[in-house]
Amino acid sequence: MPEKRVSQKMIVRKQTSIVVSLVLLLGLIMPQIVEAQPSRKSAGDDKVTELLKEGRKLVDAGNVSDAIAIYQQAAELDTKNPRIFSGIGFLQANQGKFREAIEAYQQALTLDPKNADFYYAVGFSEANLGNNDAAIAAYRQATLFNPRHMNAQIALGVVLTREKNYVEALRVSQRAIALEPRNYRPYELMGNLFLQQERPQDAIKPLLQAARLAPKQGSVQVSLGTALLDQGNLERGVAAFQRASQLEPRNGALQLRIGKLLAAKGQYTSALKYYQRALFLKADLAEAQGAIGDIYMEKQDYLSAVIAYRQYVAAFPQNPDAYYKLGKALKGRDRRDEAITALEQAKRLYQDQGKKDAAKDTDHLLDDLKREKQ
Repeated sequence: MPEKRVSQKMIVRKQTSIVVSLVLLLGLIMPQIVEAQPSRKSAGDDKVTELLKEGRKLVDAGNVSDAIAIYQQAAELDTKNPRIFSGIGFLQANQGKFREAIEAYQQALTLDPKNADFYYAVGFSEANLGNNDAAIAAYRQATLFNPRHMNAQIALGVVLTREKNYVEALRVSQRAIALEPRNYRPYELMGNLFLQQERPQDAIKPLLQAARLAPKQGSVQVSLGTALLDQGNLERGVAAFQRASQLEPRNGALQLRIGKLLAAKGQYTSALKYYQRALFLKADLAEAQGAIGDIYMEKQDYLSAVIAYRQYVAAFPQNPDAYYKLGKALKGRDRRDEAITALEQAKRLYQDQGKKDAAKDTDHLLDDLKREKQ
């Protein structure tokens, strides 16, 4: 079956949104835990040392909650030690508790106000909370105290890109290249920056350079493939995706990203293979399961869509989107009673999760189906 054609305008819009999600993740590298030692000679040193060793063992064993409690005990005994507070911040961020992480890192900065790593960690946590202005301010401080802090330079460019401040983001990527011309990451940032501005012709050169510097980096090949597809070079674009897949064959998220990019180009058969590979590698990728059904819906193969969406529902029974999509596929098969049942469940879940607009849209579709039955 020939691939279904979609409008070029829709392709650009879909691919741009996918590239945005890629860029927003690029560069947000988790801060590292800093080894802490007692900050002064005192009678309590032995106890602090013992607590820090115990905390480190718990970290290594993956017991983060207990490790935080141990580090907090150490902080009470050694209140002037910034590294203990930074350790607490790292562990909180590791658990996704970014507000608590910020608080701990701010305490560390009170004791060591020129520490670029601590500012970087604050920026990382603020960026994950979506507080872009605060993240930018923290990253700028990190680069002020350590201009060669590459993680901070790249992350600053990423968050500026989130804010569509492309001029400054480009300056940041150029500065990072000047600092480390053999590091692929600034070139990757620059390429994705151009992609986000729908300038694939400008993106290709820095992405090719990134690929030369990091020939085994799958994300670079994905971005390069996107630029080539946008330039109309389908063969080279798909080849770049295939290289990415070969470089990271166990990376389910990367397989999913490639599938989304191919689907945005209307290459549904190829996209389907990547979605299926993503699910094989990572069975809890809800987006991939739903995307398989979406492809069948695009092809108006409602029976296959129903089968795919039923698997989606079975895997993610609390996901209202799964029921909503199943309802639409059942509607396409003229199985109205089953469609109504699925959509009513979708509506209940949307309401329970506070998604009022989605619940309202589902209600409209239910009304249409009930009228058709009369």
